[in-house]
Amino acid sequence: MFGDRAYDGNPVWKAIEAMGATAVIPPHPRRKNPAAWDSHLYKARHAIEHGFARLKQFRALATRFDKTARSFSAQVALACIVIWLRL
Repeated sequence: MFGDRAYDGNPVWKAIEAMGATAVIPPHPRRKNPAAWDSHLYKARHAIEHGFARLKQFRALATRFDKTARSFSAQVALACIVIWLRL
């Protein structure tokens, strides 16, 4: 389970452990006992969030103009192709 520094609290850590997941949350700078975290997994999370942010730049995707799931998935595919071609 991934989270930002704002989610570095004991209740959040306990809830994640209760779900049986591993928390990847960087410690808050003021925390007395910082927990260990995997910075490589956190960087991968950032890459995924950046990809979703790029998809949200397409107005039709961000506002969900399409009525059916089929046409929405086609719009997502087209947006991914446009993003890929920009590289």
